Amino acid sequence: MTALIIDGKAEAANLRTRVAQDVAALKARHGVTPGLAVVLVGEDPASQVYVRNKAAQTVEAGMNSFEYKLPAETPEAELLALVAELNARDDVNGILVQLPLPPHISADKVVTAIDPGKDVDGLHPINAGLLALGKPGLAPCTPLGCVILAKTVHDSLRGMEVVVVGRSALVGRPAAQLFIAENCTVTVTHSQTRDLPGVCRRADILLVAIGRPLMVKGDWVRPGATVIDVGINRVPKAIGAKEGGGTRLVGDVAYDEAFQVAGAITPVPGGVGPMTIACLLQNTVTATRLKHGL
Repeated sequence: MTALIIDGKAEAANLRTRVAQDVAALKARHGVTPGLAVVLVGEDPASQVYVRNKAAQTVEAGMNSFEYKLPAETPEAELLALVAELNARDDVNGILVQLPLPPHISADKVVTAIDPGKDVDGLHPINAGLLALGKPGLAPCTPLGCVILAKTVHDSLRGMEVVVVGRSALVGRPAAQLFIAENCTVTVTHSQTRDLPGVCRRADILLVAIGRPLMVKGDWVRPGATVIDVGINRVPKAIGAKEGGGTRLVGDVAYDEAFQVAGAITPVPGGVGPMTIACLLQNTVTATRLKHGL
């Protein structure tokens, strides 16, 4: 038995197409153009690439893109003043401050300063509370992408047992809430969970976001289960591979082993990753609709 490979690139492209259609409809019917502001502080290479991709895909979807690139030494007060300015602008519907921030800036303070209605990263405490209560709001992009990918495999998630490995505020906890909203039975595991492999083997859908390369082995996976691997880790090629020299990207799941057991699985790269920006664009449209009551 080998698994269906869940193509995150193709699903992200499909979602971006739907977003572009929604944007065109907002313009034609209501004269409203969604606008996304992205703020980058410092010169982290990975963040620079990520922000550049976000801006390009925002424009491709027909939205307005506003980019702010600040030096690493920018004072916290200056960044908070920029956030306040963006909060007040009518042409900005979504605000994303790229993380991580320099050590002298409190990420919690900055995230909390963003208008919850423009918090397209879904990290504001108010949005976290709305998600926990099952009320309309903005949810974090990566967990949203995970649920969308699971739905490409299953017509309905109702009644399925979901095991989430990792309880972070960025992925694990919001993913659990999103799957609960789909009427799943959800178990969130962590470093103190007893018999973690045994708990994982119960899952119809196994979502892994633990940040440890190749941690979840093939014999942790129930035959036929859907595996959503959120992890992205750069390791020497010699780890888990025959060839040596250089590095490669791997997930938190031992892919080659799990592929022989699972019913469906996301690859790394090319699985969950591409969905994150697509869901950011979707959140910007959602924020625009909520603001205008559409």
